[in-house]
Amino acid sequence: MVRSLIAYLDSVKSRDPAPRSRAEILLYPGVWSLAFHRVAHRLYRANLFFFARAINHLARFLTGNDIHPGAQIGKRFFIDHGFTVIGETAVIGDDVTLYQNVTLGGTDPANGIAGKRHPTLQDGVIVGSGAQVLGPIQVGARARVGANAVVTKDVAEGATMVGIPARAMLVDVTAYQRDFVPYGTPCSDCFDPEKQKLELLQCEVEQLQKRLAELMAERQRPGFPDDDAPLFRERGRA
Repeated sequence: MVRSLIAYLDSVKSRDPAPRSRAEILLYPGVWSLAFHRVAHRLYRANLFFFARAINHLARFLTGNDIHPGAQIGKRFFIDHGFTVIGETAVIGDDVTLYQNVTLGGTDPANGIAGKRHPTLQDGVIVGSGAQVLGPIQVGARARVGANAVVTKDVAEGATMVGIPARAMLVDVTAYQRDFVPYGTPCSDCFDPEKQKLELLQCEVEQLQKRLAELMAERQRPGFPDDDAPLFRERGRA
């Protein structure tokens, strides 16, 4: 038990350089939120819903984080700061980090699993402050969700999502990925939104040029019908 707690505190320290000791981390609201949730989740699974919800309300009052007792949370989960909301059917893998004001919210599960209204975050996911991840979607392992992004569709493994609605960045995450990226988004000029718009336009132009080249090559193949041939024959008769 003690060894497990020390390993958890060390995992938090690796993601947050601010604390000077493990004891200081024990004062973090995100750590207490997880501790309360472990108890509430056990009561929830035992069908003691009222007591589970009572602990949930106490945890929300003390920490500012609202984690439904039904949410499934893996190992070494960390909420940096607070005011985060996690819904009942959310599933969170190992080594996941959420920043402040994140919502793992629910939508109508018409296109999802029956009863599943909230997202699934696989191992190593980082969600930046203010982000909203909504519906019964899958966020792949090691994916990053940038600050204030709104994610409503599945996210590929290792992708970095930015914007409203969230879209994957053009540069593959493996090109810059480190062990941990604070707030889920690399702070570099190469990821400036204006430059991304230019890159998107350049990509569209390249796709159009490629398609044009394919059409020209197809037109030059032997046996391809020549639309101008009848016109030339009519002019020859005249």
